[in-house]
Amino acid sequence: MKTKFISAAVLAVSLLGLGGCATMDRQTVGTVGGAVVGGVLGNAVGGTGATILGAGAGALAGHELTKPGHALNR
Repeated sequence: MKTKFISAAVLAVSLLGLGGCATMDRQTVGTVGGAVVGGVLGNAVGGTGATILGAGAGALAGHELTKPGHALNR
């Protein structure tokens, strides 16, 4: 349990660090952020497979939600 918490904390700090990169566009930050959040949630729910699926689903969701013209970006 302690290892999962440490992993989640490291991923959260990584996300904050990537969010500050000036050269990354909004869609890239959304994709990376979604992958991190999805990976953390997948890790909390299950093992390695759930982490990989969660990261993939999160990356897809983050990518789609930050596309130009999406309803959330209007």
